[in-house]
Amino acid sequence: MKARTRARGIALQVLYEVDMADHPPAQALTERLEEDPLANDLAEFVRQIVFGVFPLRAHLDEVIARYAPEWPFDQIAAIDRNILRISVWEFAISGATPLKVAINEAVELAKQFGSDSAPRFVNGVLGSLAERENEIKQLFKGTGQSKT
Repeated sequence: MKARTRARGIALQVLYEVDMADHPPAQALTERLEEDPLANDLAEFVRQIVFGVFPLRAHLDEVIARYAPEWPFDQIAAIDRNILRISVWEFAISGATPLKVAINEAVELAKQFGSDSAPRFVNGVLGSLAERENEIKQLFKGTGQSKT
């Protein structure tokens, strides 16, 4: 597995734990990195994802629900929801990951952590969002995190 894919997997585990158990993100991140140490640059990448996604969860969820209405957001599995949040954050807010890479990485995470149908589902939702990439980026301009 590629190093950044592994780092995204750790970020996903942290966000899933925070989502499901309501643990503080800093504590969950520290514990996860103690269990699965990474090089400093990769640990920083994980931190950027966790603390980029965490405060924007409601806004990310709203955008995903708005631009992919054929998938009722309240029915999306928690792991898939967090994969989608990470991917949208990466391509629309962080701006450091090209859209196609963000989608491919999300599908890889879905293969590793999701159900058998998760990769196809994640790809479908992100495909719908990709068609509105510029609109979505504009929605996040006011978050103070967008670099685009």
